[in-house]
Amino acid sequence: QVQLVESGGGLVQAGGSLRLSCVDSGPTFGNYAMGWFRQAPGKERTFVAGISAYGGRSYDVDSVKDRFTIYREHAKNTLYLQMNSLKPEDTAVYYCAARRAGLIVDINTSGYDYWGQGTQVTVSS
Repeated sequence: QVQLVESGGGLVQAGGSLRLSCVDSGPTFGNYAMGWFRQAPGKERTFVAGISAYGGRSYDVDSVKDRFTIYREHAKNTLYLQMNSLKPEDTAVYYCAARRAGLIVDINTSGYDYWGQGTQVTVSS
């Protein structure tokens, strides 16, 4: 059973940094592709970054280029999103997601099988 629990969100000033974590309590973390998505009020949930089971990374380049880094620690069953140079437009609820098809990162929410409950990130100007 996959259970994803995010943490690390909070309130930060523009230009600041946060690191989000997502812990998977199940035994199959290493086999899954993982993704970070975000949803701002009144908007759809959109792809931020993803990483395959073997470490291949993808980003929504337009929104997070050179500012966000996704990585995973298999020994800790944990996915991370390091967010630097945060902007007010990064304000959203951030969700981690797991995909059983572990070789490929999907940018669509429909491609993921499990979701966390989300963590709020608020960036003040």
